[in-house]
Amino acid sequence: MLSCILMIPHHAPSPDSEHQVLPFRRGKPGPRLRPPPVDDLAEYTRSREPDDYRHRMMVNAAAFLFVLGLIGAGLWIAESMAELRHKEDCVLSGRTNCMPIAVDKGRF
Repeated sequence: MLSCILMIPHHAPSPDSEHQVLPFRRGKPGPRLRPPPVDDLAEYTRSREPDDYRHRMMVNAAAFLFVLGLIGAGLWIAESMAELRHKEDCVLSGRTNCMPIAVDKGRF
């Protein structure tokens, strides 16, 4: 009963039974003819027109600036959230003077 739970083999393996060769069966010989996934690839080929390098670089620059703007906005949001969390922790811990207020002494 204990050997079933622990999965202990009933006999010791011999050196010859340690390795086993499995037969590999091949399919039917010959090429497999499948229909192409697309009927005509001509619609996906590039045209013979020259590439507008300047337009492509302008689009790349605009995309780069857009990505930089997204990164900047993400960093600004993360910094604002960290600052708010810091102020909230200060107030909730019962401290005073968590946010110093600038007072113009000449005004009073």
